[in-house]
Amino acid sequence: MPQDFSEWLKGLLRQRGMSQKDLAASIDVTPAAVNAWVNGRSEPRYEKIAAIAEALGVAAEDAISRRRPGASSSELSWIFRKAPADGGREGGNAAAFAFSANLEVLAREATQNSLDERLPGGEPVVSRFVLHELTGYHLDEFLKALRWNEIEKHLHAAADPGQKVGRVLLDGLQELERTRRLVLLRVDDFNATGLTGPDYADGRFARVVRRTLDSGKAGAQGGSYGLGKAALWAASRFGLVLVNSTLSESQDGRYERRMAGRLELPWHALEAEEFAGPAWFGVTDPDRVDSARSWWGDRDTARSLHLERDDTAPGTSFLVVGAYDGSGDTEQLEEMHERLVSGVARNFWASMVRGESAAPLLRASVTSWRNGRVARPEERIDPHQYEPARSRAVKAYLDGRTVTDLTTREDVLAMTVPLKLPRLKGSVTSDRTPPATHDAVLLITPAGDDESAPDHISYMRATRMVVRSKKVGDLPLGHRSFQAVLLAGAATLKDTPDVAAAEHLLRASEPPDHNDWTGTEDLTAMYMRGARQCIVNFKRHAEQSVREALQPHDDGQGDDEGPEVLRELLRLDPPKAQRTQGFPTIHAIEGHVDEQSAWRVTVTVKCPEREDPWVLAPVVRFMGRDGGGIPVRWAGRLVPVRNCELTEEGNLLFRGRRGVFSGVTDVASHPVSAVMSRIEVDVPRAKETKA
Repeated sequence: MPQDFSEWLKGLLRQRGMSQKDLAASIDVTPAAVNAWVNGRSEPRYEKIAAIAEALGVAAEDAISRRRPGASSSELSWIFRKAPADGGREGGNAAAFAFSANLEVLAREATQNSLDERLPGGEPVVSRFVLHELTGYHLDEFLKALRWNEIEKHLHAAADPGQKVGRVLLDGLQELERTRRLVLLRVDDFNATGLTGPDYADGRFARVVRRTLDSGKAGAQGGSYGLGKAALWAASRFGLVLVNSTLSESQDGRYERRMAGRLELPWHALEAEEFAGPAWFGVTDPDRVDSARSWWGDRDTARSLHLERDDTAPGTSFLVVGAYDGSGDTEQLEEMHERLVSGVARNFWASMVRGESAAPLLRASVTSWRNGRVARPEERIDPHQYEPARSRAVKAYLDGRTVTDLTTREDVLAMTVPLKLPRLKGSVTSDRTPPATHDAVLLITPAGDDESAPDHISYMRATRMVVRSKKVGDLPLGHRSFQAVLLAGAATLKDTPDVAAAEHLLRASEPPDHNDWTGTEDLTAMYMRGARQCIVNFKRHAEQSVREALQPHDDGQGDDEGPEVLRELLRLDPPKAQRTQGFPTIHAIEGHVDEQSAWRVTVTVKCPEREDPWVLAPVVRFMGRDGGGIPVRWAGRLVPVRNCELTEEGNLLFRGRRGVFSGVTDVASHPVSAVMSRIEVDVPRAKETKA
C-alpha cells in the first residue's frame, strides 16, 4: 500500500499512460498543481481527489484510501516469458513429473496444501472440489473470458509430438476440437490464509504463482519441496490454472478477489519469436518489462471465469482448466467425481474426525455441474462411512476414551511407541548426552466384519494426513482382525518440547509425495549419522507393539494344560520354509550424466549359484517421485566388463556369482532431461536364452 497520495498518483499515471499535463487539463487545474501533487509538495482537496479518480477511471474510494484500483476485464491479457538469449530450452516444468498424473494425487496434494494454510483458532479448513463440464454456448463464453484467442496459437506451437509435454498438449487440443467439451475443476478452501504477500517479492502469492520448488513451509506443515502445487498444473491438459484469493491480511489495501493465471508450456517458437514457455494472465505491469501482475477483480469477471467465491471467509480458489485424469482410468464426469471423493477420503479421513470437544481439522466435499446445472449434488465426505474402525480409534483418542485392554468390539487400545530423536548437525549438545525421545501414540481397535483391508497400520503426524497405510505381517495365529493408527508429533495433541523435534525429524524423512517415513537427502543433510535407522526402528517398534498387543493373555492356566504326552501329540510346529532358488539382483550401480545428456552406468549383478548360466535382458527406467518408472532405451548394445558376455540377441550371459556390464541411455527416449532425473536398472531374465 503506498505511503502517501503522491506515490499512488504517480503509479496510476504511469499505469494509465497519462501525462501530468493531460490530467491537469481533464480536471481543470494547472500543470504546476498536478506536479506538486506528484512530488508530494501538496495534496488535493477531497473534491479534486474525486475528480482525479474519475479522470483515471478508478473508484473515488481507491483514491481516498490510496489503494491499488480494481481492474476491468478489458485490461487483462496473457504475457509470455521470452526465451533466454543463451538459447537454453525447457521441455516443461519438471516438478509436474514428481507425481502420478491422476485425480487422487491431485486431491491429496491440494487438500494437504489447504490444511497447511489453515488459520489458527480451532475452526476446520473447508476444502471443496467442484467439477464443471462446459459445452456449447457456456464453453464459448468461458473461452472468450479466458482470452483463449491469445493463447491458442502458443498451445499449438508448443504441441510438439516429439516431446512428452507436447504430446499431452496435442491430445488436449484435439480432444477439445473433436468433442467441444471442456472440464473445469475448481479447488476451493475457506478459513485459510489466502495468497498473501506482494506480486514479486517473497510471500505466499509469489511462491504459488511465480516460483517453482519454493515451499516456504516449516514446522508442522506437510509440504517441504514446493512440489504439491505442481499437481494442479499437471492435472490440466493445457498446464493452465487460474486463481482467485480472499486474503487473511490486506495487500495493496485490499482483501477480496486477488486474481491471476499461469500457463505452463515448454519452449516454443511463434512467428520467428522464441518463448521460454510460461505465461501469466493479469494486468500489464508498467514497472517491469513483459510482466503481468495479479489484479483485483470484480464480480462479473470472476463469474465469467467460473471463479466467484460464495463465502467471504479467507482462502483461495484454484481453477484447473481442461481437467483430466492422466492415468486414463477416468474420463466421464461421474467417474472423476468418484475418484476425487476416494482420494480425499483415503488420505484425510483422520483429519475429518470430530471429537466431543475437538473440532475436525478439515471438512471436505465434492460437487459436479454441467453447464451451470447440478449433475451430482454436493457430497460431504464422512470419515466414519469410509474408515469406520480407524475413525472410531481417532475419535476415542480425541475424547480421552481409550483403554488399556481390548474387551469389546468398540474398544480402542492406546499405548506409546518411542521415537529416538537423533542430533541435528551442528548441534552444541555433547556427544555424551543421550538423545531425546518422543512418545508417539499407537491406537488399536477391532476391525469390522466388512473391512476391505483389515490388519493395517496408518502413520500420521500434525495434520493427520495418512502418510502411509501398511499391512502388519507376522501376526499371532488366530488373532482378532484389527486396525491400527500411529499418531506422531503434533498429532498426539501433546504440548511438550519433543513434539516439535519429532515433527522436524519426520518432515525431513518424507519424500516429495509424503507417502512414507524413510531415508531422504534432507534427512542426511540435517541430521547426524543414524537418523534413518531411528526412523526404521520407530516403525518396527510400532508394528511389534501391535503384534504383542494381539498375543493371547497368559491367564495362569498353564498348569492345567493336560499331561505332557498329550501336549507333545497336539504340539503345532510351524511348517518349514521352502527354499527358493532366487533371482539375479543388482548389487551395485555407478553412473553419471555425460556431455550428451545421457546416463552412463556401470552395473554389478549378483547371481544365485546354479549349473546353467543366467541370461538376462537389463532394462533402465527414469523414476518418478511416486515410485513409478518410465522405460527408456539403451543406446546401442550393452558392454560386458567382467564375468559376462553378449549374446546374439543383445542380452547378457552371466557365468559365476558376480558380473559387471556398462551401458549408455538413448537420449531420444528420455521423457525429461537426464539431469532432472534419477534412474533404476533391473535385470529380468531374457525371453530368448541362446548362448
